[in-house]
Amino acid sequence: MPSATKTKKKNTSKEVKKKRPTTVTGAQIVVESLKKENTEVVFGYPGGSIIPVFDALYGDTDVKLVLPRHEQAGGHEAEGYARATGKVGVVITTGGPGATNLTTALADAYMDSTPLVAISGQVKTFLIGTDAFQEADMIGISYGITKHNYLIKDVRDIAKTIKEAFHIASTGRPGPVHISIPVDLQTQEAKFEYPQELKMRTYNPTYKANKAQIKKACEYVAAAKKPIILVGGGAYMSGAEKEINELISKTQIPTTSTLMALGIVPSNKKACLGMLGMHGTVTANKAMGEADLILNIGARFDDRVTGDTKTFAKKAKVIHFDIDPSSIGKVVDTQLPVVGDAKQALQELLPMVKKPSIEAWRKKLQKMKEEHPIHYRDSSQAIGPQQLFTEVNRATKNIKTIFTTEVGQHQMWAAQMLELDRPRQFITSGGLGTMGFGFPAAIGAQFADPDATVVCIAGDGSFQMNA
Repeated sequence: MPSATKTKKKNTSKEVKKKRPTTVTGAQIVVESLKKENTEVVFGYPGGSIIPVFDALYGDTDVKLVLPRHEQAGGHEAEGYARATGKVGVVITTGGPGATNLTTALADAYMDSTPLVAISGQVKTFLIGTDAFQEADMIGISYGITKHNYLIKDVRDIAKTIKEAFHIASTGRPGPVHISIPVDLQTQEAKFEYPQELKMRTYNPTYKANKAQIKKACEYVAAAKKPIILVGGGAYMSGAEKEINELISKTQIPTTSTLMALGIVPSNKKACLGMLGMHGTVTANKAMGEADLILNIGARFDDRVTGDTKTFAKKAKVIHFDIDPSSIGKVVDTQLPVVGDAKQALQELLPMVKKPSIEAWRKKLQKMKEEHPIHYRDSSQAIGPQQLFTEVNRATKNIKTIFTTEVGQHQMWAAQMLELDRPRQFITSGGLGTMGFGFPAAIGAQFADPDATVVCIAGDGSFQMNA
């Protein structure tokens, strides 16, 4: 009787097939890496040396591609997106003139600490250095206007490089990172392996501030008679708005802001003195001249804020909170540096800090605010620019609004007159002062928040730069 069990035949060598590791093109690795970083929107303009990446994007349904009409505008769109969300903005261009057109946006993002990853194509690896058609040395060109840059020379390095780029762009003091990818690497194949962890021996920003320095800061505050808080762009990059407003409520210290920090302290708050500097309020500037203590939270003491540093705040001791140690003491002498993330440092400081005895100081500044308001002459004959902003405030009062600006006098009117009550509501080009920034930044902000009403304040000259 035959057996009920069947014996399995041994596989012959012909039947044994080795499983080859699944490989994908370098272009697909770029797109899959962006998805690993939770990239939802990419701003980009195609061209010869980046076409494979655009082909991969075209076939993907998870990443939305926004097409600008100029690479600089694409960079500003990515900036607007980053500034409205706090996420890393992504822009992709071809090499040569496409990449060089991007440099103004890179410089703008660098000056204003905007997290950006810019990817551009490059000529084939074996043509680099031969002055090939549309070759441009983007490593050399972007060296001084990026936080870091890369030229990839092996398809297997693409995923790791993109991981590093997002990490560098978004941590420490944020900024732009540029990646050049030769076109032949985009069509070569490799196994896609995205790093789970990243260790960079030479890049380790300090987040946790020194406790002894924070304790000293509390002692400085307690002893002050005429303190002032200066809020800078680093504060909103850190997301420290809650902690800053708690600090103001607890200490009642009068507060001024730089252009980049407008909105962190609501403009209708009693302690708010308005913007500081060349285009700032009388009260903020006079207060800085009389102050005996400045708590600088994430401001770099820009020349538009300080004017002549020989006469700036000469009576004041300076406490400078900043994640970038190179910014501390660079422009204004600092008696107490606090290196670390502003949000974390203020969370440490808040339980310890005590309200100083500054009632006379507060009353003096309040009276000064009443005597020197930002005002204008209302005219029935013609609408003046300041009156226009009053109408804009009225029209947007109960609407979730994001304002972007171009650069020029209209930008300063906007900074002075708009009623701002939250961070990421006012997006402008501060450090570089880039005409042509506002309109594309508004497009980026709209993609960041489709439900918001986005208003671009533009002068005719600036608008024509990127119309």
